[in-house]
This record gives sequence, structure tokens and C-alpha cells, in this order.
Amino acid sequence: MDRIVIIGAGEAGTRAAFALREAGFAGSVTLVGTEPHLPYERPPLSKPLNGTVHMKPICGAEVLQAAGIDYLQGVSALKLDADARSVALSDDQTLAYDKLLLATGARPRRLACPGSQRALDFRTFSDAEVIFSRAQTGKSVAIIGGGLIGMELAAVLRGKGLAVSVIEMAPKPLGRAVPPRFAARLHARHEEEGVAFHLGQGIGEITDDAVVLADGTTVPADIVVAAIGVSPDTALAEMTGLAIGNGILTDNCLRTSDPNIFAAGDCAAVAQPGGGHMRFESWRNARTQAEIVARNMAGGKEAFASIPWFWTDQYDLGLQVAGLPQPEHQSVIRQLDGGELEFYLDAGRLVAAAGLGAGNSVAKDIKLSEMLIAAGVSPDPAALADPGVNLKALLKSARAA
Repeated sequence: MDRIVIIGAGEAGTRAAFALREAGFAGSVTLVGTEPHLPYERPPLSKPLNGTVHMKPICGAEVLQAAGIDYLQGVSALKLDADARSVALSDDQTLAYDKLLLATGARPRRLACPGSQRALDFRTFSDAEVIFSRAQTGKSVAIIGGGLIGMELAAVLRGKGLAVSVIEMAPKPLGRAVPPRFAARLHARHEEEGVAFHLGQGIGEITDDAVVLADGTTVPADIVVAAIGVSPDTALAEMTGLAIGNGILTDNCLRTSDPNIFAAGDCAAVAQPGGGHMRFESWRNARTQAEIVARNMAGGKEAFASIPWFWTDQYDLGLQVAGLPQPEHQSVIRQLDGGELEFYLDAGRLVAAAGLGAGNSVAKDIKLSEMLIAAGVSPDPAALADPGVNLKALLKSARAA
């Protein structure tokens, strides 16, 4: 095996290219990216510096060259021939491969109302440039979607002095991913900052200067942003006949239904020990999958078994969630100076934890909680609730046991 092709130059694809070299793979590595930029990180897009969108490169051109990675930028993969092990590109090249990684990421979901073409997406560097350049002269913005991305953007634009409205079909924002206790606190903070919410509302129409809700209410807006979530980009995989569910289905080693094709990042739905498949949508999970899939493409058989994790910063508050909190879990609250933790127990075993506090104040506690979750401990709920009981001591005791 001496040819590996990676489709997608985001976090997962780019990190996988370097991880191949770290794993000792000496063959050719070709990284194909649709955007006309060097690979960059997406989280900083919602955090402009001095009004300018900040692009944080994952690596420089000289680093790619030094690693012997052939980077094709501004090029799309049009067709994948799994039998011939080749992929046709938009620049008329056809690349042969021995192993191929699909790291195609996700695409923004589209609105389906009259005037939907007026709404801006918020996914790429180019999208962010358009939004923040318009924010320099705009006075009001309507964000359609009250999920993590929509609420992060609302906080940033409110900080710039724009009148911000958030429109959400659900009865409350942040309902899907964030534990209710912390979703309510973030919602309240946005209202304190002057964000207007229109909840339980569908969209009737988007005009040049407003969003008309399904009930006829008009929400003035110089700028309209659609932040209604993303869908895994499975088009190339579907065209090839790979197994598809909520993403490109893989085994726990990130191998697809074709033994020579792997998938990682936002597009991959990974087989779970209890059955079914799960997509892991976060920057850190993309990096972890990249490292594992690279070692497996180079001949390893390492399972991906990471604990789901994400974070969000809104105003001066930082939220982190590890694991998958569920309504049926036993909840244990720990009060902190300037913050709060919530632990989730399933039949006594710690399975998830979340924390909200000023800045990065809960990060250390969530990291220790992750270690406790990974250790499979069943801690005393009273010890979890007591801020005087050090989580590191609980972990040490668990490891000793």
C-alpha cells in the first residue's frame, strides 16, 4: 500500500494526513479540499478580532510540504469509483488510491420558505466574512435557529451593538444538546443582554428587511442568518453505494462498508457497543478520530471509544458537557465559586457531567469528570455534591480500587 487519498481538508482530514506520517506511513498522501484556503479551524470563526474574522490555520503550506502531503485546494471530488479505487476531481484529475478517507464534514441545513435565498449560512470562513462585514453597517439581525451556533453568534453580534432576534421553532432555545438547567441559564443571560426571542415559531417569509413569522409577526432584520443545524455530507458516499444512515456508517475502527474506504469527522456515524451508530460533532472528537483512523489506515485495528464532549462560550460564560445526559438520569448538583456542575448517574454509575461558569472555570472539573466516567465509577452522590470533596481524590480512589 503506498497511496492514501483524503477527501476533505477540515479538522479531521488535515489532522489525519499528519497522523499518517506520525504513524510511520511513507507512501503518498493527497489531501483534497474544496475551499480556496489553507486548512483552518472553525471554532474561531464566531470570535472576530477587532471586527475582523479570524482565520486560525491548522498548518502552513511549508508544514504540509515538509510532511510530504500533497494539498489540492479549491478542488472537489466529483465521483468515486470503489472498484477501480479512483476518485475524479473537479480539476479533471483522477487520483488512484489504495486507501481512502472521507472527511467531507457537514453542510448547513436549508430553509424552505419564500425568500430563503436571502438568509446567510454560517459554516465557512467565507460565510463568516460576509456576516461580520455586513454587521459593520447593519443595525439588526435575525438568527433563525436557537441551537449552539445560533446562540454563540447572537452573543457576539449583541456585543457589537446590533439588535438581535433569535427565532426558534422549539418552545425553548438550546433544547437538543444542552442540559435544561444550563440551557435556561444561558437563555436568561441572552435576555439580560437584550436579545429578543421568538419561540415556538415557524417562518412564513424572508423579505429584504424582515422575517415574517408563521403567525404574521414581522421581525425587522438588516441581516438574516440561518443556523438551523447541519447534515452530514454523504453525497459522495451515497453515489458510491456505501452504507448510509445519519452519516456514513462505519465500524468502531472507522472503516466503511468498503474495506478500503474509511470515514471520520462530522460525516461519520460510528458503530456503538450497545448497537446503532452515532455522529460525534465537535472539534476535539474530530481530532481524536483523525488520529485513530490514520493509524488504522496504516494497518492498525484501534477502536474509537471516545466520550462525547462539546463546549460553547457565550458572553463571559463557558459551558462544557461530557457524555450524553438523559432526562432519566439521576442528577447531582455541585455549586462552585462562580459556577455550577451537574453530574448524571445511571443506576449509580457516573455517565455524564456538565458545567457552566465564568470563562474557563469549569474546564478542569469537566476533565476530571471525563476521567471518572471513563473509569466506570459509581461514586457516592453526596461526595459529588460536596464542593469540599476533590474530584481528583475521587479519581485516585477509583483507580486504587
